[in-house]
Amino acid sequence: QVMLVESGGGLVQPGGSLRLSCAASRTIFSFHTMGWYRQALGKERELVATITTGGSANYGDSVKGRFTISTDAAQNTVNLQMNSLKPDDTAVYYCRAFGAAGRYWGQGTQVTVSP
Repeated sequence: QVMLVESGGGLVQPGGSLRLSCAASRTIFSFHTMGWYRQALGKERELVATITTGGSANYGDSVKGRFTISTDAAQNTVNLQMNSLKPDDTAVYYCRAFGAAGRYWGQGTQVTVSP
């Protein structure tokens, strides 16, 4: 059983920054890809960013140039640095891991961007 635990969400003003972290219960090298998705109220879940074990990153169009995904092998975490936040970024952010044994979701962390 793989557990993914997100942290770092909260309330921030427009233009502000937040850093999300997702801790995996096993080495991140167990997964060929890790990523972040988000789901706003009344909307479908959408891609935010993914990163492969080789370091190749992919971003959703709405966050390109503002968000940066990274991994920390020593901490077994995948992180999401979010800058220049907008109200439209308000959503529950979910960590995702893709491995040979399966695909896994975290429980989510709320990000609210509001004055």
